[in-house]
Amino acid sequence: MADSFRSQHRKLEYKRLVPSFLLSHHTLLTLLWTVGFILIVAWQRIAVERLLIYRGLVQHPRPIPKLRHLVFNLSDFGAVGDGVTLNTKAFERAILEIRKRGGGQLNVEPGYWLTAPFNLTNHMTLFLSENAVILGIDDESYWPLLPPLPSYGYGRERRGPRYGSLIHGQNLKDVVITGHNGTINGQGRSWWEKYRKNLLNYTRGPLLQLMWSRDIHISDVTFRDSPFWTLHPYDCQNVVIRNVTILAPLTEAPNTDGIDPDSCVDMVIEDSYISVGDDGVAIKSGWDQYGIAYSRPSSNITIRNLIVRSMISAGVSIGSEMSGGVSNITVENLLVWNSKRGIRIKTSPGRGGHIRHIIYRNLTLQNVRVGIVIKTDYNEHPDEGYDPKALPVIEDISFTGIHGQGVRIPARIYGSPEIPVQNVTFQDMSVGITYKKKRIFQCSFVQGRVIGKIFPTPCENLDWYDDGGKLLRRSTTKNTKDLGYDR
Repeated sequence: MADSFRSQHRKLEYKRLVPSFLLSHHTLLTLLWTVGFILIVAWQRIAVERLLIYRGLVQHPRPIPKLRHLVFNLSDFGAVGDGVTLNTKAFERAILEIRKRGGGQLNVEPGYWLTAPFNLTNHMTLFLSENAVILGIDDESYWPLLPPLPSYGYGRERRGPRYGSLIHGQNLKDVVITGHNGTINGQGRSWWEKYRKNLLNYTRGPLLQLMWSRDIHISDVTFRDSPFWTLHPYDCQNVVIRNVTILAPLTEAPNTDGIDPDSCVDMVIEDSYISVGDDGVAIKSGWDQYGIAYSRPSSNITIRNLIVRSMISAGVSIGSEMSGGVSNITVENLLVWNSKRGIRIKTSPGRGGHIRHIIYRNLTLQNVRVGIVIKTDYNEHPDEGYDPKALPVIEDISFTGIHGQGVRIPARIYGSPEIPVQNVTFQDMSVGITYKKKRIFQCSFVQGRVIGKIFPTPCENLDWYDDGGKLLRRSTTKNTKDLGYDR
């Protein structure tokens, strides 16, 4: 009885302490809804303010971080960001000062900074602030001529020397190019028009080219309208390219590849958006006899978390210049949309070298004409001096987690008697198709396996295993051909 009395007494005390309207279930729900509504309104106000900042309607410029002990501003060296004044000398003076001091940071402030090509230096950070734009002058007479790359023998488009890049560096260590999404614009349109009209005597230059360098970090910058390839690290080591945007028109912007790792080792490309007039990413290692003699492979490269669009070529390619070899490549978490091809490996007799140990994982193909392409007759050569008996080796390639919709041809793997494609694996593939032909998974001179169920039905050249590794069907032939589809 005493316990019951004390319990009732506590309930009465609780009712006196807590207002009665809070004890109403309906009122409590109303109160919770009101608090939630206030929180939502507050969140919306923050989101709208951020959107206005993004659109430039509310100005809250982000302060430029100090990433090096020594920091300079480009304007301190006489540069004028009006889009008209040529600021090459200002860039050169600033970078010379950084070189003398043993390293430093160069801030490019908001504005349009027109310049001819310039060279970076060791232990340097180039920081592009919000609304900063570096503009490459579109008069080729300002662009220096450089010797051909040793692994190419000639300029890629013309014999003899080649134009340098807008931003260039050789034999460098510890270089950072970053910012608050400022822009490096190559103003490539005049270059593209002159190239189509055959008015250029030399191979066009990239937007950014670093050669024989190491410890490179490129992030949080937009690159657009390159005259030629956009980012071209050549024979570099330990390179990170992260959170960049690379743009060029999808048509009438010839050879504007996004990123071309060329004879590079230990590289990561990630978290980026690329929409260009050629390959989004193209891994290379030299061209025919020149690449064989130079003998520098591209290896240990990871490409992940990219969104890519290419109406002319492919989202991610290997080759066709791969004569020094390409190996240990991982491509994962890739979305290719509204493009001609998803991924492509391209080579030919005369290349030599190898393409091996390639992993493709978690690829999404959305409205792509041909999903996966391996092509062994990509017959472009620097000159007649190549050896047609120098045959590349293609082996150990796996495709896991390939999905998407609106794909016309899911896979076209065309080896040849001289260059068979060996040890290919497909697993977990389901691609919505739009082309109602009998054989839409096309193969020739290919050896490999399918594991588990995949759609569409794989070609007869491949062995078929269940998920547990049990053989379900042995391939009937390795050399079935069912072409009948254009490049």
